[in-house]
Amino acid sequence: MQRKSSWILVCAFLCLSLLTGTAQTAGKTTAGKPVDAEGHQWWQHAVFYEIYPRSFADSNDDGVGDLKGITSKLDYLKDLGVDAIWISPCFPSPQVDFGYDVSDYENIDPMYGTLADFDTLSSEAKKRGIHIILDFVVNHSSDQHKWFLDSKSSRTAEHRDWYIWRDGKGPSQPPNNWTAIFGGSAWKFDPATNQYYYHYFYAEQPDLNWRNPAVKDAMFDVTRWWYKRGVSGFRLDAVDTLFEDPNLHDNPIRPGTNVFGDPVEESKYDTKLPEVHEALRGLRKVTDENNGVLIGETWTADIAELNKYYGEGNNELQMPMDFLFTTVNKLSPADFRKQIAAVDSASGWPTFVISNHDMARSYDRYGDGQHNDQIAKLMAGLYLTLRGTPIMYYGEEIGMKTTPPTRKEDVKDPIGRTGWPKEKGRDGERTPMQWDESENGGFSKAAPWLPVPATAKTHNVADESKDPESVLAFYKKVLKLRHTNKALLDGSYVPLNENDQNVLSYLRTYKDQVVLVALNMSGAEQKVNFELGKNGFSSAKSLVATGKSSSKGDVVTVEPYGVFIGQLLK
Repeated sequence: MQRKSSWILVCAFLCLSLLTGTAQTAGKTTAGKPVDAEGHQWWQHAVFYEIYPRSFADSNDDGVGDLKGITSKLDYLKDLGVDAIWISPCFPSPQVDFGYDVSDYENIDPMYGTLADFDTLSSEAKKRGIHIILDFVVNHSSDQHKWFLDSKSSRTAEHRDWYIWRDGKGPSQPPNNWTAIFGGSAWKFDPATNQYYYHYFYAEQPDLNWRNPAVKDAMFDVTRWWYKRGVSGFRLDAVDTLFEDPNLHDNPIRPGTNVFGDPVEESKYDTKLPEVHEALRGLRKVTDENNGVLIGETWTADIAELNKYYGEGNNELQMPMDFLFTTVNKLSPADFRKQIAAVDSASGWPTFVISNHDMARSYDRYGDGQHNDQIAKLMAGLYLTLRGTPIMYYGEEIGMKTTPPTRKEDVKDPIGRTGWPKEKGRDGERTPMQWDESENGGFSKAAPWLPVPATAKTHNVADESKDPESVLAFYKKVLKLRHTNKALLDGSYVPLNENDQNVLSYLRTYKDQVVLVALNMSGAEQKVNFELGKNGFSSAKSLVATGKSSSKGDVVTVEPYGVFIGQLLK
């Protein structure tokens, strides 16, 4: 059955595009150095790619990935269409939380290599036009950091006020009822100084006191130090948690308990305080001086909250991540339309992610168990063609699946060890990259730190590079188109067929260029009449399409879970 498309306001959009081009983009990002005459900055045209360094490539066969391994794969990343790599923490660390407990912000953990290895990576990446983004853990340090070691040495230590120390309410009573995100009280008693220190995460991750100007200055200087070494920006970890209520009011309690058995708290006094934005403005100022970019781990309830992280006049984060997009965990055109429209109306440049190191892989969240490869292409066709900047997660491009441990004794992630069996941790989405069919998926000749899934035999870079119908081949096609098509790079987003329950479709319009994207989120073939003739177009020329998806006259036929991306012709 053919359904007609609604073109209400489309003509007006096209006329406006002809007159204004990308004024909406240029006007919203005024700081930093533009890369073209229309005011775009490098990160707006870039495709980002998150690398979990333990799991990407092992150069010395010790079972753990490293910086030399990343360097050895730069040609692969360049060929894929990646412009920037975000590397999860590779600083020295006791590895209580796999690097998110930093003991030295200005060095490289020996398991990953040396500063010289980083400099080589930076140099080789630059030759290929690839930017490096580091994961900056701004909320807390390791309890083994020299700042904290001094801080806990005495109440009068130089760095005492660099962390949050408080007296208890009474004997064996913490200062308030706050619980740590990973379970238990957020306060740990230190008998040497007879006070508690605060930790939003593990006890080995004491929170820095961002109300102390010396802490701000030190952390700003860390970013300057890395900018001088060639990095192009930072992904800011856990920015919501930078400040806490100085009066330590108890958080409200909700019914029930969490997976760790703790009361369910409303995080009213320990997250998202207004002072967070002052710190972000300071970090942004340093970033603008270095033509860099700040990506934020921003968990927001709605777009109004997301807008706060862009800041007034866009003076905070250039790329706050929209995690609400990842909560659409089903193939629902209606739900995706709603979220895309909200983000497209935000006060800054959109940033889209569908997976990362803390959530189950998109291959499983959207897959139905039978058509996962087709659905993986479908999701690529979605988040890589929207207005904004996408952040890929390593292995997404080959259809890697989540492979959680089946026994508690195999769990590496502390969350899984603490919360088992309700919470199995994040090991499943952090397994080694699957390069080929050889032992350990070509990741390492040694036993890897996490087992390589059996699916490495069917989903790996080597085999998929030879298969023109593979998930990898499709990613390459879409990314190549994205880099060369002005409508996809800079065009407006115009939704179509807003009542269609099966096909998500939209236009990307730039001056006189119009690209149509049609995504079939159902298991049956769909035919959509877009009434191209009535709207001044003769046809839709296929640019990238899956299988039998095609266009004829006004009608676009999209195969089950298929993608059609076409240029509208007059």
